[in-house]
Amino acid sequence: MEKGPISQFITHNYRHFNSAALVDAAKAYEDLLNKGGKMFLAMAGAMSTAELGLTLAEMIRQDKIAFVCCSANNLEEDIMNLVAHSHYYRVPGYRDLTPKQEQELLDNHYNRVTDTCIPEEEAFRRLEKHLVEVWDKAKAEGKRYLPYEFIYQMIRSGVLEQY
Repeated sequence: MEKGPISQFITHNYRHFNSAALVDAAKAYEDLLNKGGKMFLAMAGAMSTAELGLTLAEMIRQDKIAFVCCSANNLEEDIMNLVAHSHYYRVPGYRDLTPKQEQELLDNHYNRVTDTCIPEEEAFRRLEKHLVEVWDKAKAEGKRYLPYEFIYQMIRSGVLEQY
């Protein structure tokens, strides 16, 4: 199979020390897939960082990743990204903000996470009203769920399609 430009770049430039380990790992991964093996991906942190979900979705569709185990913040942040990404506000000079500038962001309902602000109304409030509906339903039925189960119920209900 013809290697793509990224694979070609890595093979040519990552020849020594720790970078060579990446080439070895990529070859081992390719061998695993060629032998019919399955990849189990375990990760922590939000997948929305660097839009990792886009890469993973394609790898899952191509059967290059069979299982994903991730921390709950992946689910939470990815859902906020899903419903509000076009409203995110980037702050390139975030390391040099004054307390007054930080307060202005907060007063304008922007919750800053490093260099990007998540808009409160478009992310948190949109999700909040739908989650409350799921929680209220569970309470009325006398049922208890783990946090991710509430989120899955919200996703599967279809209420987020509008966003």
